[in-house]
Amino acid sequence: TDGSRVTRVSTEALLRNLRNRLTPASPSPALDAELLLAEALCVTRVNLYTQPELLLDKDARARLENNLHRRFAGEPIAYITGRKEFWSLDLKGTPATLVPRPETELLVAIALELLPDDQAVNIADLGTGSGAIALALAHERSCARIKATDISSDALAIAQHNATALGIANVQFDCGPWFEPLAGQCFDMVTANPPYVAIEDTDLDTIQTRHEPPLALFAGIDGLSALRIIIAGAPTHIRPDGYLIIEHSHLQGPAVRDLLCHSGFHSIVTRNDPSDLPRVSIGRR
Repeated sequence: TDGSRVTRVSTEALLRNLRNRLTPASPSPALDAELLLAEALCVTRVNLYTQPELLLDKDARARLENNLHRRFAGEPIAYITGRKEFWSLDLKGTPATLVPRPETELLVAIALELLPDDQAVNIADLGTGSGAIALALAHERSCARIKATDISSDALAIAQHNATALGIANVQFDCGPWFEPLAGQCFDMVTANPPYVAIEDTDLDTIQTRHEPPLALFAGIDGLSALRIIIAGAPTHIRPDGYLIIEHSHLQGPAVRDLLCHSGFHSIVTRNDPSDLPRVSIGRR
C-alpha cells in the first residue's frame, strides 16, 4: 500500500503485532502496545477497543514507528507518551523526573490510613519529583496543607504543571534539598521517596534507569546517604505523635528501622509492597 495513503487496519491484529514486537523489549508488552498506539493515533486506550478498525495515515505510522524505536532503546513509556498514571491521576512525565513506580502507591495508601479525613493537617513531601505523592495526598485530603520540596527546579516545574492541570491548589512547591526550604517549620507527617540505589548496584542498572535522572536514583556507596539525612533531620520537623513515612529498597528495611530508632522514633514498622517485598517504613515521633 502507498505509504502516503490512509489505510484501514484491524485494531486487534495491529495490537497483536505490536505485542509480539515488544515482547523482547518490555516486561509489559500488551500495555505498552496500547499506550504507544494510542499516543500515535492521539486517542485514548479505551478508543482502541471501541474501534474494530483503525485509520492509519502516513503521519500516524511514522509516530508509531518512532515510539517503538524509542521503546526498543529502553526509554520509559512515560517519557515517550509524556504521561504516567499514578493513584488514578494523569501526571506529566519528562526525563527531569523519575517515573512514578506502582509500589510507591503503597506509601500513599499508608499515609491515607494515618491521616484524618476532615482535619487540617500539615504534610511535607521531600524530593517530590513529578509531585506524585504530594498530589495524590492533596487530592484525597482537601483539608491538608502540603509543602513539597525538590533540589531540581526542572522537576518542580513539572510538579507545578501537574498540580495546575489537575486543579490541585493545596500544595506549595519549594526548591532545595530535603528539609532545607522548610527551616523552622513542623509537620504532622513527612513523606519521602528518596534515591536509595547504591552507586555500584548493578542490579538497578537497568535499561530504563539509564534514561532517568541519576540525582533521583543514586545515593552514595551503600544507597543510604539520602535516607540518613532525611531520618536524622526529621525529628526537628515533625510534631510529637507525627509520622515519617519513607520508601526504600527491599534490602534496606533493617538499616532504615535502625536509623529511625536512633533518631528517637517509636512504633516503627515496615510494610510490604504488592510484590510482597519490604518497601515502606513508618516511624512515629
